[in-house]
Amino acid sequence: MKKTNHDSDVAFIKALAELLNENNLTELQVKRDYGEDDSLNVQISRQVIQQITAPVATASVPVAAAELVPSPQEPAHSSAGTDPASDPGAVTSPMVGTVYLQGEPDTPAFISVGQKVEEGETLLIVEAMKTMNHIPSPRAGTVKRIVVDNGAAVEFGAPLVILE
Repeated sequence: MKKTNHDSDVAFIKALAELLNENNLTELQVKRDYGEDDSLNVQISRQVIQQITAPVATASVPVAAAELVPSPQEPAHSSAGTDPASDPGAVTSPMVGTVYLQGEPDTPAFISVGQKVEEGETLLIVEAMKTMNHIPSPRAGTVKRIVVDNGAAVEFGAPLVILE
């Protein structure tokens, strides 16, 4: 397979990155064919941070009767303002990708807050380059906090789960 250096490729990739930002896209994938055995495959993506606000309880619902269920954004055992990445129990992402908390759309999540997990047990999946990577628990413990949302983009080293 013959590879040819195409000086215009760098300018082309920069133009794709600008197109991605200008049109508020999250991913672009392009294949350029130069000849029989000469092509360029480019995939550019960026992380989109979504802010989700939890619904506020109305005054008509007594607090004592309300069922308090921890959400991934504000688990019951988290302390406000604490950086999850600095927590000694943080399990971090080994790659850039998209997080899935369950194996299939209609199946239960792998873990929930308060659940005990064993070393090697799957905590969640990070999809990278169309490959589903099961992220195992590095040690036995209890899930203290789930830091990410299902379907969220994560960076390398980003905290995913906090274990006690």
